[in-house]
Amino acid sequence: MNLKTHFFDRWEGTRIIHDDEQAAEDLAVELLSNIPKVTSRPIVFVCIGTDRSTGDSLGPLVGTLLEEKDMKSFYVYGTLDEPIHAVNLAEKVAEINTKHVNPYIVGIDACLGRIKNIGIIQVGNGPVKPGAGVNKELPAVGDIHITGIVNVSGFMEFFVLQNTRLNLVMKMAKTIAGGIYKASLLYPKQRWNDLKWLEEEKTN
Repeated sequence: MNLKTHFFDRWEGTRIIHDDEQAAEDLAVELLSNIPKVTSRPIVFVCIGTDRSTGDSLGPLVGTLLEEKDMKSFYVYGTLDEPIHAVNLAEKVAEINTKHVNPYIVGIDACLGRIKNIGIIQVGNGPVKPGAGVNKELPAVGDIHITGIVNVSGFMEFFVLQNTRLNLVMKMAKTIAGGIYKASLLYPKQRWNDLKWLEEEKTN
């Protein structure tokens, strides 16, 4: 679980309404505009959260949905079966950095915010900061991040997380997973075009 209420007063990034008809497409476009194309860095999605809390299950739900799609372009860690949470986060991040050379990481996590922003999916530069919403000090994760505002912050956050509607979290997870999957299908072609353009520039 990520973030504090005041974070949203200074938010600079893209906001997507989870149930908008073009939400998944918009998320895919935003990801492709941020993920490096001309690079040898593997693209890794780290889905943070736990299935022991409804509100905090967004990350592992996204990871599970992506695992079922068997993507070829991106790597995914953090599922309902093997969640990445407060207890094992540092260990899992170290493991990912061992498996992949200089990975480009996209951190995914649930967060709390203002009531008017519930249901918003955010994409922004910089890492996600797990645990900030419930006063835990955990490692920051990601070159960029995707967060979903699942409930209201400001009072008894742990209780709020436990009583967040699974229906909303599931809908948001499907939108996020759908956007990432669409991006995974477009990424190889976009990367090839950028590499081809770079080679042409070198020869001119």
